[in-house]
Amino acid sequence: MSFTQKNFLNKNKMKALIDIDNWNRKEHFQFFSKFDEPFFGVTVKVDCTIAYKKAKGKGISFFLYYLYRALKGANEVENFRYRIIENQAYSFATVNASPTINRADGTFGFAYLEYFGDEKLFYEKALQEIENVKSTKSLLPAVSSENVIHFSAIPWLAFTSISHARSFSHPDSCPKISFGKMTENNGVKEMPVSIHGHHALMDGYHVGMFVEKFQNLLNN
Repeated sequence: MSFTQKNFLNKNKMKALIDIDNWNRKEHFQFFSKFDEPFFGVTVKVDCTIAYKKAKGKGISFFLYYLYRALKGANEVENFRYRIIENQAYSFATVNASPTINRADGTFGFAYLEYFGDEKLFYEKALQEIENVKSTKSLLPAVSSENVIHFSAIPWLAFTSISHARSFSHPDSCPKISFGKMTENNGVKEMPVSIHGHHALMDGYHVGMFVEKFQNLLNN
């Protein structure tokens, strides 16, 4: 068993069952869990002027630079670490990233990127995984789990809204975050970001918390 697989198994065990009867989201959970489409989404613009300058100055991929900050921000908002598994609510200690990686032939594959508090280690492991995805034709990653956030980058479109393909027969409670084309106006670089979350686990308030944290991380 590889280090990645061992680490994946260890991290995947780090979840706690939520006592729904004593949870302040009990009624929200029971209400929205019955919906055919329980996901809601918003699209916002973030200022990435400082982040882009810093990434380029350090010779770091801008994609990985903002992806790390989005993943860090998501981990800092507890509701982004909630998941529904077999009709039970769980809180994970850490969530990782499952981003789409674009290939030269116009296709893409899903990657599995572990979150590390050490930013340099995240980049090191992420670059290895990205090269693995680009060198294959596989769509799905070798490992994944419920404790991921589905990320996608659509750098060709400065979108104002987005929807996602979903199988309603497949249980899914993972948040979905998409990044669009960066544009510049009067020296200010902006990028659209779409956030979709399961309403049984989070509300607009929690999405607002994430956006604020993400913007602060982009600025620092």
